[in-house]
Amino acid sequence: MHAPISPAILADLRRPRPYPAVSILLPTHRREPDNAQDAVRLRNLLEEAKDAVHNDPEVSRADRIDVIGQLDQALGEIDLVHAEDGLAIFAAPGEHQVWTLARTVPARVLLAQTFLTRNLVAAHVANRPYWVLALSADVATMWSGSKGRALEQVTGTFPVRREPAEFDPERQEQIGDTPSTFNDERTRQFLREVTERAGVVIAADPQPLYIVAEAEALAALDEAGKLVKEPAEQIVQGGLAEGPAEALRQALAEAAGRRAQEEVRSVLDELDEARSSRTFAGGVDEVWQSVAEARVDLVAIEDGFRTTVRDDGDHLVPAATGDRGARDDIVDEIAEQALDTGARVRFVPDGELAEVGHVAAVLRY
Repeated sequence: MHAPISPAILADLRRPRPYPAVSILLPTHRREPDNAQDAVRLRNLLEEAKDAVHNDPEVSRADRIDVIGQLDQALGEIDLVHAEDGLAIFAAPGEHQVWTLARTVPARVLLAQTFLTRNLVAAHVANRPYWVLALSADVATMWSGSKGRALEQVTGTFPVRREPAEFDPERQEQIGDTPSTFNDERTRQFLREVTERAGVVIAADPQPLYIVAEAEALAALDEAGKLVKEPAEQIVQGGLAEGPAEALRQALAEAAGRRAQEEVRSVLDELDEARSSRTFAGGVDEVWQSVAEARVDLVAIEDGFRTTVRDDGDHLVPAATGDRGARDDIVDEIAEQALDTGARVRFVPDGELAEVGHVAAVLRY
């Protein structure tokens, strides 16, 4: 399984591959008894994918052997014991990847020149990713988090550790020099380095930031430099600079819940204003047409909303899964296409958009 999804990872996943780029999607289950058949369904889909590769006349013998071998390797990396709500397997000549998603997906096998990424894109947005910076006078760590998942520690640029100070007992005895932990130059230099490194991480993937530290550390960090354009949520609690992850998650739970509620209120307010200014679209068909025309500034989707449609030539109309031309992940298509046109995509609790078809948009014009 892979680390959390980031914009850089999504960009790499979406680049063209040598044919065949195989995508396998499987809805999975976290608990018994629903998860009892996940292993069987997985093997069936893998066999379907192998048959498709084997029988495709456009696939050379070498690529056929390679890709089928990649699928076998992927199977060995899958841990259904810790499954979430969806699984995505990607394989192409020379590579394979396995992704677990906290968002359900339709069962599907697809051979193309690119991987089918729209479900990953929607999952990334729906999971409301965020950053956590945990700090003490001696060490700073960075963590990535999202709704319903354990925190993952950022490596490479973090952790940052302060160089130990040289102790001079004679000087301290003469002048009583016992400065505050956060007032000496070494610590200020350490905090400037923390600010710079955290800024690089956040610039690569702009997400809300939480900072967890003692009050004195938070004040000193503010003086070291501004981390993000938007104010970071500060949690006054020490002793968590090196985790553990669960303790950090609990420390910011209240702040994260409050921020999520504020974001939902802000989205609903924007939709109300759009109604007044006649820049509002509601329902799958109307929102999809607006997204296709690149007219959308904001798309709001209920967390659990799924629907299957087909295109009748003029509109998207309801359809049953398996119907010719049925599109059973149209909601994720809307999310991905909206992001591609520069729109914002936000997910709100189920029921908030029931009166307008469970999906709505604010239009640019």
